[in-house]
Amino acid sequence: MARAGAVGLWFAACGVAAGPSAKHTVTIEATSYKPERITVKKGESVTWVNKDPFPHTVTGAGKFDSKSIAANGKWTFRTTKTGEFPYICTLHPNMKGTIKVE
Repeated sequence: MARAGAVGLWFAACGVAAGPSAKHTVTIEATSYKPERITVKKGESVTWVNKDPFPHTVTGAGKFDSKSIAANGKWTFRTTKTGEFPYICTLHPNMKGTIKVE
């Protein structure tokens, strides 16, 4: 009996049972992405939440495109590849951000 409990503790301590992947949020506010640069791990999700009173996009040249995110709307992207991915708002090209995926 005691041995089974010790084995269970060993698995828990070694992190064998994986939890859900982390989720990250970028706020779109005052015509900017906050934070402008975010680092995540491969497989994690990033959600952009638009707090401006007009639409925006999250567009990474040929990698991902949210299309129009309405005021008070949101869009989630799950990372699948490592690297650095710059993105812009195609409606407001002065808005720039970067996702670094490790």
